[in-house]
Amino acid sequence: MEAFGLLLHGFTVLFTWKILALMLIGLVLGIFVGVLPGLGGPNGVAILLPLTFTMDPTSAIVMLSCIYWGALFGGAITSILFNIPGEAWSVATTFDGYPMAQQGKAAEALTAAFTSSFIGSLVAVLLITFLAPAISGFALQFGPPEFFAVYLLTFCSFVGLGQEAKHKTIISMALGLLLTGVGLDTVSGQLRMTFGSTDLLRGINFLVAVIGLFGISEILLTMEERLALRGHAARISLRTVFGVWKDLPKYWATLLRSSVIGCWLGITPGGAIAASFMGYNLAKRFAKDKETFGKGRIEGVFAPETAAHASGTSALLPMLALGIPGSGTAAILLGGLMVWGLNPGPLLFVEHKDFVWGLIASMYLGNVVGLVLVLTTVPIFASILRVPFAAIAPMIVVSCAIGAYAIQNAMFDIWLMLLFGVAGYVFKKVRIPLAPFTLALVLGSRAEDAFRLSMIGSGGDLRAFWFRVTNETVAATGQVQTVLSNKLVGSITTLAIVLLFWPLIDRAVNWIRTRRAPATA
Repeated sequence: MEAFGLLLHGFTVLFTWKILALMLIGLVLGIFVGVLPGLGGPNGVAILLPLTFTMDPTSAIVMLSCIYWGALFGGAITSILFNIPGEAWSVATTFDGYPMAQQGKAAEALTAAFTSSFIGSLVAVLLITFLAPAISGFALQFGPPEFFAVYLLTFCSFVGLGQEAKHKTIISMALGLLLTGVGLDTVSGQLRMTFGSTDLLRGINFLVAVIGLFGISEILLTMEERLALRGHAARISLRTVFGVWKDLPKYWATLLRSSVIGCWLGITPGGAIAASFMGYNLAKRFAKDKETFGKGRIEGVFAPETAAHASGTSALLPMLALGIPGSGTAAILLGGLMVWGLNPGPLLFVEHKDFVWGLIASMYLGNVVGLVLVLTTVPIFASILRVPFAAIAPMIVVSCAIGAYAIQNAMFDIWLMLLFGVAGYVFKKVRIPLAPFTLALVLGSRAEDAFRLSMIGSGGDLRAFWFRVTNETVAATGQVQTVLSNKLVGSITTLAIVLLFWPLIDRAVNWIRTRRAPATA
């Protein structure tokens, strides 16, 4: 009931003409970037983030989150009508969505995609509404050792549970952590890795790096691919919408299963891509007529879209409650909050209630308005795909350059953005994931600060991450060290190490199981 009351307060914060107008603008921009191949949610949020610097935090985060919701909806349009995934997690949607469009059922496929997107996001927002306050209240017990243990848990889970090659994830994360050390050390005042450059005194700006990594690199890839966009037309009528909605109860198990999978992989760093494929594969596995999948089955659209959008939305839960992003987009939003002077984490729910609950309320309203918007404007946004890419690419590059320059009014940042764009292009060509790199850029300095404060408090004793170690100076006996049990930090650190070596543990368990199987038989 307390969460419900706070949510109602969030809606009172939200219902102003200014916020509602920004929400609508954000949704339209989000659908636009979701429709354009090579952009999508993370790239759109990264490119448009500098536009919000002059806004108050609530207006800015509502607009950015609505850009994200719009991009989630818009990505399905290209997948179904053109067989070109607007997002990486929309690949599974093409398996049955495009065959449906070829059969003249594009309107049904789009309605199914938008509806399942709404359902998946709604389940995740309900999870955020009722779990975030409890998690943040629990996290108020945290000190520097606990926070470092949580950061370590995040880094280790990306390595252990991520779908990418482990060595590539470690390389990506290590490079991100290395770049967070550039600039002036806030503790000692020493210069680190500036190489005599005055421009590097302030360090590598997170937003400049993100704009280059996501925006410029995708432009380079799309130029290389020279996409020729030819697809199917679609116009959604009320009869089509209600026809699809009438059949929803038939697929309740698929929708529920995909929502649970998506929420789990959103809170853990499994990601929306893994969620969409897992949702699709499980729907196919539990279906009685598996052979119909891939030939235009509507359940093959429901499953991946529900899982992907539940994952993309629930990734905001650890970002708000603990200050730990569960996805690349959440990491970008986390960087934006830090620019506006807000520190995501447990104190955010205490010190900035209007902001937090206004954001959560915008998730509900943004999803409803976004669903209505995409259902009524599909032909308009689909026609965007017929604009030559040669006309769109320069506009995107100019927007990236303006955004990078506006952050600190420095020409150096534009060159840095281009450098990161080339680096992002190389990363994608050699299949090194960008999410761990982005995560390390955002959390690296915070993890370092928490580690150094923990070492100062414990006198350099690493046992501080399993026990409560204190050093006291007593006149008679000198310095006395006290070591007490600390189940909280010990559990988190141990869990982090388990997740880091989880692939090896899983392999060992499977090996033992296979060795025992013949003996049992």
